[in-house]
Amino acid sequence: MNEENNKTVNENKIEGRNAVLEAFRSGKPVDKLFVLDGCQDGPVRTIIREARKHDTIIQFVDKERLHQISETGRHQGVIAYAASYEYAEVEDIMNLAREKGEDPFVFILDGIEDPHNLGAIIRTANLAGAHGVIIPKRRAVGLTATVAKTSAGALNYTPVAKVTNLVKTMEELKKEGLWFVCADMGGEKMYDLNLKGPIGLVIGNEGEGVSRLVKESCDYVASIPMHGDIDSLNASVAAGVLAYEIVRQRMQ
Repeated sequence: MNEENNKTVNENKIEGRNAVLEAFRSGKPVDKLFVLDGCQDGPVRTIIREARKHDTIIQFVDKERLHQISETGRHQGVIAYAASYEYAEVEDIMNLAREKGEDPFVFILDGIEDPHNLGAIIRTANLAGAHGVIIPKRRAVGLTATVAKTSAGALNYTPVAKVTNLVKTMEELKKEGLWFVCADMGGEKMYDLNLKGPIGLVIGNEGEGVSRLVKESCDYVASIPMHGDIDSLNASVAAGVLAYEIVRQRMQ
């Protein structure tokens, strides 16, 4: 996906009722909305209605929390976080694979919360030849300015789709021939698995790993051999190690 199709959106924190409402109505991708808890006047209700229409995460918070977040001091009870880049659709990712005449290779990220990790993983996905990245709408970081910077330009070329339900999305992709491997310490050694063909690589949350339902939807669980004194790799490093085993096997 080129820069024209994945264009930068004016960034990032939007404060005040008119500005937030305009962001929704102009079609800006808004990841999260903070609203003063208990505020029920007409303009705020309109903003909440727009947020629900766009499936934006809404958090009701107290006045002190809003003051902490605010940079202008003029939030009027609402602060929104817009994405730094527009999100793609899952079908855009599949179309990119078709256009290249390649077996689809997709990263599925189950709850990555650190923007530096997400940016690094998107960068790895691009360099490994993946056709796109899929992230969940809830309990995960979106395409913030830090993610964009850490990706080192990869966001201009690697589409990122945001979905409501990872398991449902994985089931739909299975119908298109993909199978899924997740990284987990309890799995088979990655070198013993056949990782060729249409594939989705699933990477879990930094602390908790892959969630139970997502892991149950995977066809294989792969472990990365480790011989040191600590028990796990950083999520973005694990993504890179496993991605390049997939690359190695795809090149054979």
